[in-house]
Amino acid sequence: MAFGGFENKGHSSPMAEINMVPLIDVMLVLLVIFIITAPLLSHAVKIDLPRTTADSTPPEPNKIEFSIDRDSNLFWNGEPVDKATAVARMQEAGLKQPQPELHLRADRDTRYQIIAEVMADAAKSGLAKIGFVSDPKVAAAAASP
Repeated sequence: MAFGGFENKGHSSPMAEINMVPLIDVMLVLLVIFIITAPLLSHAVKIDLPRTTADSTPPEPNKIEFSIDRDSNLFWNGEPVDKATAVARMQEAGLKQPQPELHLRADRDTRYQIIAEVMADAAKSGLAKIGFVSDPKVAAAAASP
């Protein structure tokens, strides 16, 4: 073996060889483990699935476009509504499964109070998915010097 002994032969030169036996043992054990487990990972059940010719129907978009203009007028999917109608529609939409997303578009001059009230009404109605829509071109132009 490459280990030093207890006897003192008078030379104290450093040992220049590495014992490779433990490394080879570990590598062989890992090789055996991979050889055994590799076929288990690719196990699949072969099934002959039926074929159909019907076209798949795309799911209807599950979103609500809610807009607020600078005069605080409310719009539900482009249709003008008052606050009571908007709350009633939000409550109806909050009961649907899967729940629709509320895309909130607000004019940049709209008071934050109006936007906060709409968000509170949506949360009370059970709508949890609320997204803010902005114009990325305008935001990029405002950010550049």
